Amino acid sequence: MKKYIYIAALAFTTLFSACDDFLSVESPDQLTSDKFWRDEADALSGLSAAYSQLEYSISSWQMSEVKFPVESFREDILKVGPDVYNWAYMLEYYNFTFNQGSSQISLYWSNNYKGANYANQVITKVPEVPEGKITEDMRQQILNEAYFLRAYYHLKLILNWKEIIISDKYVDASNLNKPLSSREAAWDFIIEDLKRATKLPSSHPSENAGRATCGAAYAYLGFAYLTRAYEETAKKDEYLREALAAFSEVKGYELEKKFISMFDGSNKNCKESVFELQFTMNSDGGAYYKHQVHKFIATYELSGWEEMYPSDQLINEFKKEGEIATTGLYDTRMYQTMFFQCDYFNDGTGKVYGYDYDDVFSGDDGIAYNKPAFRKYLPPTINELLENYTAINLPLMRYANVLLMKAEVLNLQGHPEQAIPIINEVRKVHGDMPEMKGTSQENVQAQIEHERMIEFPLEAWRFYDLRRWGKLDVALHAAGRTTFSAEKHSFYPIPQSEIKANSALSGLTTEESN
Repeated sequence: MKKYIYIAALAFTTLFSACDDFLSVESPDQLTSDKFWRDEADALSGLSAAYSQLEYSISSWQMSEVKFPVESFREDILKVGPDVYNWAYMLEYYNFTFNQGSSQISLYWSNNYKGANYANQVITKVPEVPEGKITEDMRQQILNEAYFLRAYYHLKLILNWKEIIISDKYVDASNLNKPLSSREAAWDFIIEDLKRATKLPSSHPSENAGRATCGAAYAYLGFAYLTRAYEETAKKDEYLREALAAFSEVKGYELEKKFISMFDGSNKNCKESVFELQFTMNSDGGAYYKHQVHKFIATYELSGWEEMYPSDQLINEFKKEGEIATTGLYDTRMYQTMFFQCDYFNDGTGKVYGYDYDDVFSGDDGIAYNKPAFRKYLPPTINELLENYTAINLPLMRYANVLLMKAEVLNLQGHPEQAIPIINEVRKVHGDMPEMKGTSQENVQAQIEHERMIEFPLEAWRFYDLRRWGKLDVALHAAGRTTFSAEKHSFYPIPQSEIKANSALSGLTTEESN
């Protein structure tokens, strides 16, 4: 079986001569060492397979219908649209009625383990490529990228399941069945892989944009330590020190002034991007590495499927500080995150694809209505908006995230005075907002929580933030999501498909799988 992998869509672009090259890669499960892993080209092909599972980037429908329901439908910053009510397999994540047999968590689980397994094959086989067939520098770089990817896939799992199976070896018939590992052991494993990946280069040539760098490794390493500082309080001080050290090594990045440009495809791999999922509209040779996230997010008025809207909680959070931006408006991020009824989108200052908001959002009777709609991940032109597919990249880790997490660490260490300038930098560049008020640790933590809520909608950080802060119940109940219980719904249950297939989990009860 042949599997054609378009490098630009696998979180990095062309490994060879041109952006639109293709690699013909035999499925790793069908290969033996005498037919593969012969030289540098084979090693790079194997690495491309490991990249291919990132965020369902090679499946346009799963990109929307697995990633967003599993990661984002749980959050208080959005509410689902009417179309979701036609699809029980998505609605159950919004209503918190999912169970072991739910299809999307099973797909999410298996996809990330498939990615980890491809990374394991690279880690196992690339050292066996004969000398002279690959340079030692390239061998080590490929291995370090594979370590990063293995850590990334495990990170996605540990963020969504309380306990996971550590996939540290290429899976074959002899090692199919493995038990769950403790949460602490899983974090240790992720951290060790990320430490290895910090030896990666700080950047790549433009034709290889999107490949993992040391900056990405340090950013996720810092996040891992920050999360552990909350989970393992006995080691809080140690983990905070490690987190600060990691965040301080994320160098060479800057905040991007035009916030929306990072999400509409007009400014791919910009100076703020630390790790970014790549897409292309190129379809040579039958390639299909584009997605329909814009249709998933856009309202009916914007030619979308209307799967989700901004929640009242998000809108109120944006407006909380009032119209105090240097523009005379609310925080600039509000206008670049959503369309909503206001003077800005009606007086000619801002437009909704060339039209006044009230002309787009109005009934047959011509009467306008206020229907806030997400703007993130929508293309910049109406022609692109009307297309069935788009190639907008998805930022997975931004420098703003690194800065706000660093500020959180500094504040937890008792240094709010060091955190405040960092927060103010993000506010100024992205929001056109004045300096924050207050100087206490409590003031700073509250400001960080505000900034993260309005900075990262649709980027799948909110649920993990709330869980880290112990505020899931409060936030979701305030949003009217009263069926949520942090005790029951903070993590997903182990998929029934895994329990049935894995004899090491055969005795797992429903309670134990949560």
